[in-house]
Amino acid sequence: QVQLVESGGGSVRAGGSLRLSCKASGYIVSGSCMAWFRQRPGRGRERVAIMDGRGIIDYANAVKGRVTITKDNFENILYLKMNNLEPADTAMYSCAAVDGRTCTTGFDYWGQGTQVTVSS
Repeated sequence: QVQLVESGGGSVRAGGSLRLSCKASGYIVSGSCMAWFRQRPGRGRERVAIMDGRGIIDYANAVKGRVTITKDNFENILYLKMNNLEPADTAMYSCAAVDGRTCTTGFDYWGQGTQVTVSS
């Protein structure tokens, strides 16, 4: 059974930093397509960052230059480091995973999410 468990969210002031973690069990992070999504209050879910099985990365324009997606293949964890946070980054952040290397299909697994709140 695949489980994705996020952690690392919290309340920070604008300009602060957080590192979100997504611990996977029953799933191998290395060589797989994984992503971070967020859902801001009153808005639909949006993709923040994605890494395919070859390590190719893409970021949403709204966060480009401020966030970094990485994997720890030994610990089987996906990370999202976020710097210079803005109130507009306030959202529930979730990780998602594809059962494979490519990101061309939909995501098969989702975590429950971790809340990030940024105050001005």
